[in-house]
Amino acid sequence: MKTGTPADPGNSRGREPSVPARVPRRSAYAPSGKDAVTSSPENAQAPDPPAAGRRRRPGPRRCDITVTDGAAVRRAVRAAALGNAMEWFDFGIYAYLAGTLGRVFFPSGGDTARLLSSFAAFAVAFLVRPLGGMVFGPMGDRIGRKKVLALTMILMATGTCAIGLVPGYGAIGFWSPALLVVFRLLQGFSTGGEYGGAATFIAEYAPDRRRGYFGSFLELGTLAGYAAAALLVTGLTAWLGESGMDAWGWRVPFLAAAPLGMIGIYLRLRLDDTPAYLRLENTTGPTAGEAPAEDTAGSGTTRGAPGTVLRAHWRPLVLCVVLVGAYNITDYMLLSYMPTYLSDELGYSVTHGLLILVATMVLLMPAVNQAGRLSDRFGRKPLLTAGMLGFLTLSAPAFVLVRRGGPLAVSGGMLMLGLSLVCLLGTMSAALPAMFPTRICYGALSVGYNVSASLFGGTTPLVITALIDATGSDMMPAYYTMAAAGAGVVAVSLMKETARLPLEGSPPSVQTEEEAAALARAQAPTRDR
Repeated sequence: MKTGTPADPGNSRGREPSVPARVPRRSAYAPSGKDAVTSSPENAQAPDPPAAGRRRRPGPRRCDITVTDGAAVRRAVRAAALGNAMEWFDFGIYAYLAGTLGRVFFPSGGDTARLLSSFAAFAVAFLVRPLGGMVFGPMGDRIGRKKVLALTMILMATGTCAIGLVPGYGAIGFWSPALLVVFRLLQGFSTGGEYGGAATFIAEYAPDRRRGYFGSFLELGTLAGYAAAALLVTGLTAWLGESGMDAWGWRVPFLAAAPLGMIGIYLRLRLDDTPAYLRLENTTGPTAGEAPAEDTAGSGTTRGAPGTVLRAHWRPLVLCVVLVGAYNITDYMLLSYMPTYLSDELGYSVTHGLLILVATMVLLMPAVNQAGRLSDRFGRKPLLTAGMLGFLTLSAPAFVLVRRGGPLAVSGGMLMLGLSLVCLLGTMSAALPAMFPTRICYGALSVGYNVSASLFGGTTPLVITALIDATGSDMMPAYYTMAAAGAGVVAVSLMKETARLPLEGSPPSVQTEEEAAALARAQAPTRDR
């Protein structure tokens, strides 16, 4: 099966070797520290004048440059995006059935108490996501991305399908919510290894100049998963009504995870591991782009271990937590909580709220890939800044429109928020993997992403519901989102620009052999005259 492979003058396009060529022990294709070559203004430095007759630092040789196989890249993107879509389908159906699940599993108490209990069970899955990230992330750095992503898909589908088989509170009493929580924990644990691995997988397969575009398909899967969940719940609710949903209809979306999971597992097992990971495995010495001390700490069985990540990469890790926290709050507020807000706080029917959300997501889907393209052209930071500033300035006006009521006002408010979210969706999955070296990328990103998702993402519906209950203000979702966006603006300002640059610790990745040859010629060492 083809994968992206190093270009070789004696190798035709149709006969790439199955294992990348060995990388020299000290290749200079991705220098780090003050020698790093970047295109961002803040990193630009005048080179030191070379001594007479001394050769400049050599650029990448042609055999050091990865030429991606377009078909393999598309297969990798498809498999990773489907897994991400399933993750958000699983979480979306729970969020959209929160009221129904509250009546089935937590029948005592009033409407608010049942909703809070249901959202608490939703949030409990996020408590174990960091643990899943600490287990699956380093495992993906040791044994390969493909194997771990297949395992997380199996566990995720198992947990979701099992929820659909749990008897209600009226049948087995206390054991009903207890089993619900157990399977939610399994969902959360497996999801801890999903996003970090999928984002790393696509980033390492994609050519440098199109990483934003290909990465945007991962977040397109987010919208597709949410939209599929909302459509399924809406159709079942319209067909069965509230009594039918409470009796058995709520089980159908959870049971649908089984065939989806089988498709995802099949697609992922057909893939080869990423060219960057295979090249790393074939490297005899430290990976370029990492300091010797970090190489020692990150080699062997400790590669990507949480302790190693914290010691050597705590600054980008903290930045990742803050950035993902702002992103997750805005994401979960709009895509998970909004239908509940429309029905429970503003009195809309569940079907009405879900249909408006589905229409919004369908309109946004084509824009996600365009945002990815723009991030490749103008950079990750401008797009992320635009999204965060959009939430900071437009959240209050958007919720004023939503509260006015009427299809046009509600749709307009949600579309304002959705356009801001698109800037984040189209850029985040390319920006996050570039924050960490290839050797520890899966582990570091899984830890940072899931710590943040645990603290801020899954708790968003619970926190907003509690704030509204405590203050009596229907504008609390807007204020909470604005606070998160403010923190996000600060985090983006502290990021390094990584668009069109090789991943740290990986060689340059291009689309054609002609591009590889031109890059090698452009950076070939020359004797100073």
